[in-house]
Amino acid sequence: MWQRIRNGFALKPLDSPLVATHVEWYAERPDYLRRIIERSKMYLFHIMEEVQKRGMPAEIALLPIVESAFNPMAYSRSHASGIWQFIPTTGKDFGLKQNNWYDGRRDIVAATDAALDYLERLHDIFGTWDLALAAYNCGEGCVARAIAKNEAEGLPTDYLSLSLPTETRHYVPKLMAVKEIISDPAIAGISLDSIPNQAYFVAVSLHKSIDVKLAAKLADMPVKDFKSLNPAFTKPVVRWESAQPILLPVDKAEAFSDNLKNYDHPLVSWQFYSARRGERAATIARKFHVTLAWLKQHNKIKLTRKGRLAANYSLMLPLRHNTTVRLADVSSKSEPATRHERTVKVKRGDTLGIIAQQHHVSIAEIKRWNHIRGSHLRVGSRIVVAETNEGGHRRKLVSAKHHAKTRHYTVKHGDSLSRIAEKFDVSVKDIQHWNRIKHSTAIKPGTKLVLN
Repeated sequence: MWQRIRNGFALKPLDSPLVATHVEWYAERPDYLRRIIERSKMYLFHIMEEVQKRGMPAEIALLPIVESAFNPMAYSRSHASGIWQFIPTTGKDFGLKQNNWYDGRRDIVAATDAALDYLERLHDIFGTWDLALAAYNCGEGCVARAIAKNEAEGLPTDYLSLSLPTETRHYVPKLMAVKEIISDPAIAGISLDSIPNQAYFVAVSLHKSIDVKLAAKLADMPVKDFKSLNPAFTKPVVRWESAQPILLPVDKAEAFSDNLKNYDHPLVSWQFYSARRGERAATIARKFHVTLAWLKQHNKIKLTRKGRLAANYSLMLPLRHNTTVRLADVSSKSEPATRHERTVKVKRGDTLGIIAQQHHVSIAEIKRWNHIRGSHLRVGSRIVVAETNEGGHRRKLVSAKHHAKTRHYTVKHGDSLSRIAEKFDVSVKDIQHWNRIKHSTAIKPGTKLVLN
């Protein structure tokens, strides 16, 4: 591959001291350069094939080194993603679909096509590859304005003569530095591992959704490598509805197809739920037998202060069959698969402390089960006072020994009931009830309070 790329070099040398600066920068980081080269092995043949089909300079095939260091998961502060670093809007302009389950900006095949389409268009607009590359970095409007400014002042309009953003002024020299290193690796003190001049991957169409981990298992390849070839699938399941094929190493594709045909268990351990704005996240979590923390960890959701969904979401949740549950990327801290709840109706005069005492649970447990932040309870509402697993045993936040132990606190100078309540995460009414205090001001330094 390296010789093929060298034979296709076509850009003129750039007369800029910045090229030597970037050669030196890479030479000082040989391990970094080796990691980039190692990552590139999966993609270079395909990219070079597409570059040469279009009659483009081979230097373009090296552009992902500058853009993303060939990291398929690369994501920038400006929200650029994938090896070609498309921002969302430009990605959409060039047909790269983006939704909750698939990001075409990270699709190796689709993003490569889009990047080369974009570069060809920029070359048609500006007439030279260095200006096209500059526009790829900072936008065609940025380069067009710089050209117009120079024209108005009677100055040259070539790349080196333009007043461009700092990153863009370094962009083409950085690519030319990479070209020099590939031409003569010794200048950077490295040797290039051989890359076969043949396809690394092949596209395989799916007709059913499948877990990412299971797909990797059926292809007999590490999950990490599967994700590196298929970074566009942003969830732990590949949805066949996306109509996007998966990429597999050429020598793994046949085995995958055979294993898939012979696999007689469910292919997915996930389900999808269309949640509406305003639904309580805690209710959804209970419905699908996961914790609220799990729901938030696996789905990018925004909640209101009252714990309701701030928008409509397509949520990913685990299925409850035993066959594939071990394949799901479920946290070890997730709730047991089956759970039951006991609820009570809040009566006038009830407080968290009173209810906790009546049902032999802690205030912290009631708050957690009902996602209560403060201490206010609405009369007439129903709240969970116990959660049990399949055997009927109540799950507790901490040990029974801890709950049996009553806490005490000695009032200090400057203390008030509200300050003590906040410190111990209880309500003022609870402290008054536990200690038979009628007025909130009736505490003195040295008084011992019970904090159940």
